[in-house]
Amino acid sequence: MNTESRRRILITGMGILSPIGIGTEAFQASLMSGTSGIKKSELYEFLAAPDCCVAEVADFNDSTIKKEYLKQQRRSLKVMCREIQLGVASANLAMDDSGIDLEAVDSERFGIEFGANLMLSPPEVLYSACMASTEGTEFQYERWGSDGLPKMEPLWLLKYLPNMPACHIGIVMDARGPSNSITQAEASGNLVLGEAQRIIERDWADVMVAGVTGTRIHEVKSIHAKLWDELADSPEDFSKRSRPFDKARNGQVVGEAACSLLLEEKSHAEKRGAKVWGELLGTGASCVVGRDGIPDTRTSIANAIKLAFKRAGVEAGDIGHINAHGLGDTKLDVEEYQAICDIFGDKATEIPVTALKSYFGNSGSACGIVEASGSLVGLKQGVIPATLNYETQDADCPLNVVRNEPQPTDNKLFLKISTTTFGQASASVVCGV
Repeated sequence: MNTESRRRILITGMGILSPIGIGTEAFQASLMSGTSGIKKSELYEFLAAPDCCVAEVADFNDSTIKKEYLKQQRRSLKVMCREIQLGVASANLAMDDSGIDLEAVDSERFGIEFGANLMLSPPEVLYSACMASTEGTEFQYERWGSDGLPKMEPLWLLKYLPNMPACHIGIVMDARGPSNSITQAEASGNLVLGEAQRIIERDWADVMVAGVTGTRIHEVKSIHAKLWDELADSPEDFSKRSRPFDKARNGQVVGEAACSLLLEEKSHAEKRGAKVWGELLGTGASCVVGRDGIPDTRTSIANAIKLAFKRAGVEAGDIGHINAHGLGDTKLDVEEYQAICDIFGDKATEIPVTALKSYFGNSGSACGIVEASGSLVGLKQGVIPATLNYETQDADCPLNVVRNEPQPTDNKLFLKISTTTFGQASASVVCGV
């Protein structure tokens, strides 16, 4: 598509619930001061995460949910698990931040794109039903329909469907335009942005909520993380455990978060005098897996970046900084570096890189847009946010990591990279203001 003629998409609202703050002001203050949100869990007594070290939104609790963040949706809380609650709350905050008058918006041209993890029931929800289907120590599958399922709460399924954040948000905001949900783990954020961008470009909508919610903090999900992933178990100081690209990194920290952006067609935003966080220029996605089932993360990331650049109409030399996936994994960080080298060549070790999971861990589906928002709030101050805990360069991934303090910049264009451990990668090119 010709970038000169297509409709331009501005980011005019931001709603964040993160381990380092709820709302843009608290989030920005923590980023600028280098404050970590990683600590011992306050919401769970037992988790499979090493030492119960997590990055959670502790201030999002039963009291604040009902009295502040979802007070207008209190009647619907019984059909919202925590991830759905976080997602809907982030959309509420984005609307407040945008200053948009929903009464003045054509509801038929107002849509929703939302990313989420697969949502799992906690053990206590399943216990009675499972026991009713168990003989001795053996679960009897043939008894589930007759004996187990009737023990489940009537609205159980609605509470854990990953398409429900978009449904609740659409109802609350009377958004009757295109609506879609994406469940692609960490790659979801950029995919959501790309889908929303194309909907506006096709003139199917003028305004879109593009958001994500996700968690890896959960009784069952933390077990999955422990079994499948490399989780950081040192040093003793929890705030230093997430160490993207650092030589001493030893795995990721599990987290939770949600973030919604209001995307608005440029003339629509200008007509109402909207404030602007930035402009979404283009996205790309790729999945590369070998015949042996082993993902080729390096190639998938490089492909996604190429596609994002093509769609945005930019080249590697135009980019001011990279907002990396930066998982802190000993292997995946190297593969991300190699993909950056494939695209940026000799400049790969020169372009500034920030990795914000060092502040708030890996929240699964939520991480992409939350991290991109970190660059946006930093660029509002004319800086690139610093990466925490980066002390010693690793010869296997010698990137120019922004450390110690935010780095001043005049170049507002940045690349956001996200990937999963299964070979799915996504990228976006965004220009801050």
